[in-house]
Amino acid sequence: MKTIKRSIALVLAMILTLAMSVTVFAAPNADQNTFSLTLNKAVKGHTYEAYQILSGDLSADKATLSNIKWGEGITEAGQTALGGDAASYAEKLGGFGNNSSELKEQAQIIGANLASASGSVTVTDPDAKNVISNLKPGYYLIKDQDNSLQGQESYTEFILHITDDVVANVKADVPSVEKKVKDTNDTTGVTTDWQDSADYDIGDDVPFQLTATLANNIESYKAYSLEFDDTLSKGLDYNNDAVIKLGEKDVTDYFTPSYDATAKTLTFTCDNILAFGAKNSDQIVVEYTAKLNENAVIGAAGNPNKVSLKFSNNPNNGGEGDRGTTPEDKVIVFTYKLTVNKVDKDNKPLTGAEFSLFKKVKVDGQEELKLVEVKKILSTNTEGTVFGFTGLDDGTYVLRETKTPDGYNSIEDQTFTISAKHDESSDNPTLTDLTGDVASGSIIDLGVKLDKGELSTNVVNNKGSVLPSTGGAGRVAIYVIGAILVIGGGIVLVTKKRVR
Repeated sequence: MKTIKRSIALVLAMILTLAMSVTVFAAPNADQNTFSLTLNKAVKGHTYEAYQILSGDLSADKATLSNIKWGEGITEAGQTALGGDAASYAEKLGGFGNNSSELKEQAQIIGANLASASGSVTVTDPDAKNVISNLKPGYYLIKDQDNSLQGQESYTEFILHITDDVVANVKADVPSVEKKVKDTNDTTGVTTDWQDSADYDIGDDVPFQLTATLANNIESYKAYSLEFDDTLSKGLDYNNDAVIKLGEKDVTDYFTPSYDATAKTLTFTCDNILAFGAKNSDQIVVEYTAKLNENAVIGAAGNPNKVSLKFSNNPNNGGEGDRGTTPEDKVIVFTYKLTVNKVDKDNKPLTGAEFSLFKKVKVDGQEELKLVEVKKILSTNTEGTVFGFTGLDDGTYVLRETKTPDGYNSIEDQTFTISAKHDESSDNPTLTDLTGDVASGSIIDLGVKLDKGELSTNVVNNKGSVLPSTGGAGRVAIYVIGAILVIGGGIVLVTKKRVR
């Protein structure tokens, strides 16, 4: 019986001891509430850190933060830069509106004077719950870990007042850029809107457009640099005629252009687009022309042209130093060729011809059409039987034989229309169709090689009528016929006299 009483007493003692230890352990948490920060729109691969700038005692209703002092996330130098007195600085922060320029300016000062982070989270799944836990009451700067981003990404930073569990949207954004080209049909006079592909004649000026859509947080920066990095193909020469606009405002003079004619690289750089009034999510547009030259690639490979942006991506240091790069955007310019094979009626190569090619175009917007010579060529082979016209776009053409082989009849002008289809809206535009429609009554028949962008045809010359030569059999035949007629005439006269 004594043994049982002793056992019960021991159990009760243990229970009492455990109860006392729980009470002692729980007591500090009653005064030291901690909270969690859940980040929405978090980006995969980013590590977000929380730095406590101000701390204090939180009231029971979580409405008041008293006894404010500097937090563990700000250096002594930072405290001095922010005014020295924590309570006064807290009152100052409370007077700034969310997303105000004043609040963003304070974030930049804080970001340059950070000590240790109170917590962090690395995002592996953007759709999961990404939480920074165990944050004491106070003001926090939330930012990306330094030197953690590459490529097209942008650093984020914002200030939060944490006195309860809170959910916040990540405020990081990057600009984007796209390149477009217009297409003109010289015969119809129709010019398209901006698109991803076009075709032109060699010698034409091709219009291009670069559009940068700015990030939604550029006003968080002290300075925001922007650089258009444009790469032309070997078949295009920049005409040094760029115009750059922010809306209707011409901001060309704020950008420094640079063109390397050998490498075909073209850049437009501005150290601070805030200087001319650029705002969050604005668009900056560059328009220029480039001449399609003799190095242009003929056919489906086309002449690709690419652009990307370099941009400030770290508001924590005011925009200085750190740069991101957008993905490239591409357009393609196509051009074609015509091959003429000169043959006789047996389809055998025939020498001695010359051709000129003309194009029907609209003149000054008028409805009448005018023939414009685009090229005159003798021959592309040593035998003088193959004729090539390189660097053509869509439209209606006239092929004229300007010299006819000796002894052959000249052909009439040959009229035909080149039509092409290519992707007008695509990340990687391709040439999808090429045709040559010959006018009725024509003697040419155009075949197409889509990959080479080539239309080809045989042009047949027929021999002229053969005239008799002097002293030949034909002349003898004429004499014989003449003699017969003379003799016949004499017989008729004699017969008439006898009758009389």
